[in-house]
Amino acid sequence: MSRDRWVLHVDLDQFLAAVEVLRRPELAGLPVVVGGRGDPTERGVVSTASYEARAFGVRSGMPLRTALKRCPEAVFLPVDFPVYEAASAQVMDTLRGLRWEGRDAVVQVLGWDEAFLALRSEDDARHEGDPPIDPQGLAQKVRADVLEVTGLRCSVGIGNNPVQAKIATDFGKPEPGVHTIGHATWGEQMGHRPTRSLWGVGTKISQRLARLGIETVDDLAGAGIDVLADEFGPGTGPWLQQLGRGLDTRRVDATPWVPRAHGREETFQADLEDWTEVEAELRRITARVVTDIDAEGRLAERVGIKVRLKPFLTFTRVHKLPAPSNDPEVLGNEAVALLERIERRAPVRLLGVRLEMVEPPGGY
Repeated sequence: MSRDRWVLHVDLDQFLAAVEVLRRPELAGLPVVVGGRGDPTERGVVSTASYEARAFGVRSGMPLRTALKRCPEAVFLPVDFPVYEAASAQVMDTLRGLRWEGRDAVVQVLGWDEAFLALRSEDDARHEGDPPIDPQGLAQKVRADVLEVTGLRCSVGIGNNPVQAKIATDFGKPEPGVHTIGHATWGEQMGHRPTRSLWGVGTKISQRLARLGIETVDDLAGAGIDVLADEFGPGTGPWLQQLGRGLDTRRVDATPWVPRAHGREETFQADLEDWTEVEAELRRITARVVTDIDAEGRLAERVGIKVRLKPFLTFTRVHKLPAPSNDPEVLGNEAVALLERIERRAPVRLLGVRLEMVEPPGGY
């Protein structure tokens, strides 16, 4: 039996809200919304809503004020990054410590609240007569171990590759908590669904596919590679067809993720009308991002800014530096210089800075 024949996608249910309920058990069963500074009268967006809040139509990314209108009785809480990072680390350590039928877990962390998991044997081989891995049993063990160690519940998607496992997770949320989509059932479960249901296909790509007459996953699986390559390019086009067929050659890789950039952005409670103040705020945010790249021990080679004008007109601008730097003054000046490429037609609602770092030794 080949390595990584079964891939699991582990996704923590309503992660931020669940962590908050662990801290405050009296909130169990109540609609909980985590976002911003926890004040729904301020500008900010929902980071996570509990299932009880979602029943009222509250969703991640929604303005807090909208969430308040939809669910006035919700408990609103501020985002607490250190607490969530600690909870996430505990979950990932639990996954890494898992053993199943003599095999260690291979864990690829995707974010705070999700990871891929596969198994490998101690000698990297399986004998022909060995019993097959029971993915359902493994998934239930994952759920039980995470709950026992951390008090958090997770859903698990099972597939023959990462794409299938990732998509399967949503089918099992929140109960029964486990779902399988493999090669044998891909067409039956996914073929009739819109292309938007595929992991990696967003609204814009699905609209472009629709203009080609490709509406469903089956349509995409049967589309000509030449047609897709003409529309999306020689790399993306064939990849989309493979995605429609549920194919994915990637292995679960435990190599730690190395970021290419760091960034921060801030929504202001009152619009900035004085552009001198805008420049000062941009320098302040840049200095905060410099602290982030300093922690990586790498210099910045590109500076990017994001400016959202009132009401929601957003601009992004990027510039490559003459030489890599981590000097806050130099990078602040570069960020401010990018403002000259944006028409100052309205007050500023949001500012963001992104510093792309030089490639680490050995590359990515």
